[in-house]
Amino acid sequence: MFDYIRDPAEIYEKSFATVRAETDLSGLEAAEANVAVRLIHACGLPAIATDLVFGPGAVAAGRNALAGGATVLVDVEMVAHGIICGRLPAKNDVVCTLNDDGIRSAAENGNTTRSAAAVDLWQDRLDGAVVAIGNAPTALFRLLELLGSGAPRPAVICGFPVGFVGAAESKDALVECATEWDIAFITLKGRMGGSALAAASVNALAGDV
Repeated sequence: MFDYIRDPAEIYEKSFATVRAETDLSGLEAAEANVAVRLIHACGLPAIATDLVFGPGAVAAGRNALAGGATVLVDVEMVAHGIICGRLPAKNDVVCTLNDDGIRSAAENGNTTRSAAAVDLWQDRLDGAVVAIGNAPTALFRLLELLGSGAPRPAVICGFPVGFVGAAESKDALVECATEWDIAFITLKGRMGGSALAAASVNALAGDV
């Protein structure tokens, strides 16, 4: 009844070829362009390429960390479920603490969000980790607060919180602070973001497109 492509391999190949054909990737290094392609594929918007920001050596830092068995810390279950575990090179643990015991009461006592309170439980896993935040700006702000107070440094921060309150500001803070502290990062400036993009960033770091 409908004329459409059914072959999974053809869909995959044509999708990424289309992204590359329709996107200006000239300002990115080859490794960065590969990550950008997967991010664009995840949201269907080639225009985001101009707002992607890669800290120096971010892609290599993320890939080396994953290859070395680094834990992947995520802010919400949607990010965790979007990560293709079969692509992870060292059967890396993917950890989300949002629903851990005590988080709701900790958030209430701290007058903050559950997402921010959940980040406090990352501290013993942060050293050398791959962090992917795709939902809550408060989670990214809290992570930066912890790092500013001397918490262990992750290998890379993939910051993709989405929304109208704090999202753009949290990512601006990430660029400023991570640059100052020499922490690798990948982010999309502005209000756009989301769990699909955060998961896609990890998937891209796990292997070339």
